[in-house]
Amino acid sequence: MTETLKDPCGRPVTNLRISLTSRCNLSCIYCHAEGEKNPESEMSADEIIAIMQTAAKFGIRSIKFTGGEPLIRPDILQIIRAVPNEIEASITTNGILLADMAADLKAAGLRRVNVSLDSLNPTTYKKITGSDRLGEVLAGIDAALKVGLTPVKLNMVVLAGINDNEIDDFLAYVRNNHNLVLQLIELMHFNDCEYHGDLNNLETSLAARSEQILTRRMHHRKKYCLDGAEVEVVRPLHNTEFCAFCNRLRVTSDGKLKPCLLRTDNHVATRGKKGAELEALFREAVARREPFFK
Repeated sequence: MTETLKDPCGRPVTNLRISLTSRCNLSCIYCHAEGEKNPESEMSADEIIAIMQTAAKFGIRSIKFTGGEPLIRPDILQIIRAVPNEIEASITTNGILLADMAADLKAAGLRRVNVSLDSLNPTTYKKITGSDRLGEVLAGIDAALKVGLTPVKLNMVVLAGINDNEIDDFLAYVRNNHNLVLQLIELMHFNDCEYHGDLNNLETSLAARSEQILTRRMHHRKKYCLDGAEVEVVRPLHNTEFCAFCNRLRVTSDGKLKPCLLRTDNHVATRGKKGAELEALFREAVARREPFFK
């Protein structure tokens, strides 16, 4: 019988988020690198595969690959092919390399993609990312839709005074395409940040305009359905529901199990471990989980 991991608060862990690299081919102005500062060397494909196989033993149902930019790893297809059959695999990418890789990613077993896209305006996109590559990202989204890496979720980090005037443009972009979902993300920053915007008024407006509001199992997140567009609002900051319903364990690119998105002081190192030792480290990491906001 498969062992299910539950933390001291009774929250089951069913989702794994693996950072494959801290490297990226963009330089976004708000990037926090998921808390990774000066990481050690990246995990090898074999180390990542051992972690995925251990996760399967504990009934993990889904894995999301992140970075940095995960598609810059030359062994990305090897890693995706090694995902255990019982686990659904997805990836978060900035989309720059996606057009050329979408078909191969689908063939390797990837189920769907999230594409980080903070502006549909070329000038604003370059201001945010430091790169004039919006056309490549849009081509990548089209390629993902064509090969069936769906639903494609567009991750838009809402930046006060920079892109917060584009939300209606994004709604128009995803409207009447059930394979496109817009995710409006609260800027995550551990310190004061000039770009952070309060999403309270935005979410209230979406709720008032929606024909239907659904509650997802993941973090009890709301999905708003309005005028043929699907929108989710992701708010990890000061959000007790986000924490109370968290079912995710993270892995840093240098092989540390990370029990909480918002903490960096309780990691569990896994390098060089496998088999029963690695299983014990999974249990230890889950035992360290507790809601950041209570």
